[in-house]
Amino acid sequence: MYEAFEGDLRALEDKGRLRALRGRAGVDFTSNDYLGLAESDELRQAAAEAVARGVPVGAGGSRLLRGNHAEHEALEQEAADYFGAETALYFGAGYTANVAIFATLPQRGDIVLHDELIHASVHEGMRRGRAEIASVPHNDAAAFDARLRQWRAGGGRGRPWLAVESVYSMDGDSPDLAALMAVADRHEATLVIDEAHATGVAGPQGRGLAAALEGRDNVITLHTCGKALGTVGGFVLAPRVVRDFLVNRARPFIFATAPSPLIAAITRSALAISRTRPERRERLAARVAFAARELERRCGLVSSGSHIVPIIVGADRTAVALAGSLQCRGFDVRAIRPPTVAEGTARLRIALSASLDEAVIAALFDGLAEDMGRLS
Repeated sequence: MYEAFEGDLRALEDKGRLRALRGRAGVDFTSNDYLGLAESDELRQAAAEAVARGVPVGAGGSRLLRGNHAEHEALEQEAADYFGAETALYFGAGYTANVAIFATLPQRGDIVLHDELIHASVHEGMRRGRAEIASVPHNDAAAFDARLRQWRAGGGRGRPWLAVESVYSMDGDSPDLAALMAVADRHEATLVIDEAHATGVAGPQGRGLAAALEGRDNVITLHTCGKALGTVGGFVLAPRVVRDFLVNRARPFIFATAPSPLIAAITRSALAISRTRPERRERLAARVAFAARELERRCGLVSSGSHIVPIIVGADRTAVALAGSLQCRGFDVRAIRPPTVAEGTARLRIALSASLDEAVIAALFDGLAEDMGRLS
């Protein structure tokens, strides 16, 4: 009955790309829990206090029916105040929020220009939308400008939408947001910035790399909760008219069961920690600087300079073998292969967190240097 599925899985296995679910084992160099909040006593306490005051676990329906809860609304107000936007809209996942943005907001006659390394969730939203779509070379603000000039010269009359990430999830690098903002202003475009891997980590009080741009009428940002904030969900930060349009037109919002009110309550505590307690962020910054020095000293490699450190090895099977060897040493490092990354750029994705000790980071890079020499 499922011969086609079986054939596809065999083809993936032959290429070294077959995926399977695995449990947790070893020191965490894989998760996006950058501040170490996901398993923290602070969020456990927040959960206990929310349960004690009667916050429900489940919403019981969509936000437009009975699922809307006071905890959702309080969280959205606190998020808007914290990030500096007019409004916030809370989704059950950052992926869902991105799909909602790009499937709903760009209209027929508009164009969406996206960085070539933009997240899969944006691609899924664009696929469902009605606007023209074009890819732009990575981190190239001038290419955005040139492509928009070409589009206007060819008769484009709608609204341009520029889609970028502030920290790219597989490369750990960042665009020039000020230059992109200037492009958006010149062309009456809306700049949509996915702050998923910067939220809680970068910018003043962990507000992200786009903090200085929040609140502008042609800026929309996405901040996820399931990474540095340690919970789950995502916020769309935008002008009120954009929020209202999403509430009325975004199918991923309208037809989805509302996020857990309990998780919303816990996320309020995570925001407060990020806003008022910088020590976790400072510790992470110190680990990032240490890792950059040790990666160069022990492996002869240059770091991305952020908390996401890609080790690009090229061949899929080499990446899998390296990851397996490091896992045997007690480090949870995973191989990232196409289609998540481009052909020929299979890699290890090393994620740093505030929970890591310097000795563990040094030991990881010692093992990596030895294994790379053996498998090269």
